[in-house]
Amino acid sequence: MSQKSYDNNKSNLYLIPTPIGNLEDITIRSLKLLADVDLILCEDTRVTGNLLKKYKIKKKLISCYEYNEDKVKNDVIKFLNEGKNIGLVTDQGTPIISDPGFKVVLETINNGFNVIGLPGATAFVPALISSGIFPSKFLFYGFLNAKNNKQLDELNLLKNIPYTIIFYEAPHRIINTLNNIKKVMGNRNVCIAREISKLYEEIYRGSIEDVILELENVKGEIVLIVEGNTIKEDYSNISILEHINLYLEDGMSEKEAIKLVAKERNVAKSIIYKEYHQKK
Repeated sequence: MSQKSYDNNKSNLYLIPTPIGNLEDITIRSLKLLADVDLILCEDTRVTGNLLKKYKIKKKLISCYEYNEDKVKNDVIKFLNEGKNIGLVTDQGTPIISDPGFKVVLETINNGFNVIGLPGATAFVPALISSGIFPSKFLFYGFLNAKNNKQLDELNLLKNIPYTIIFYEAPHRIINTLNNIKKVMGNRNVCIAREISKLYEEIYRGSIEDVILELENVKGEIVLIVEGNTIKEDYSNISILEHINLYLEDGMSEKEAIKLVAKERNVAKSIIYKEYHQKK
């Protein structure tokens, strides 16, 4: 199902990024659309109301958050069928990225209306580019599970990834999360960026052990950047079957595991595939 975003007469749902701290971090296009749409879906009407007040925009606001999104998505389709254009914002940053709105987006797509995402503020990009940790390639993960055992399970699935990993984390959990990452992944280099674009923005860089020593009563919105796995393992002392099973136990699919083993051993994938299926 294709979408011609600007070449039809359909009503549109616009995903509009808003500032993550500094209210001046908003694009001209975002302001224009906030003024032009018929109504705006937002997490907290007070937060969005303050932003609109600063830019002298008056607009109908409808709350859309995690616990009412199933109801709101039906109202959205009704409004779109009436020919109304809708803006969707969250309290801070780009909608849908670790924020509500996905159910509304999916319902809109399934009903044949356009979903148009705008470029704009999002916390992990400025954190990554100022981290001093290699940015290409990277995996944006978002929030880890708040339950300790489940968080450890997630980290075990991520520990062999060679790319920089980006997390969001709450301030009251950050020390425990850092200790869990150290336990599973080792004392890697990390960067913590907090309160990005705000007056009290701070960036901590160094090994996990060093950063933990600097953190004290940390508050605010946190982005955690973690160095990827840079250790070159020697697998010459284990068989191909054992090597593949290591990754299967970590949750990889058979296809993914065979591809990675072939890369790490510098052997053709077809040879690894044949060996694995002969021995398993």
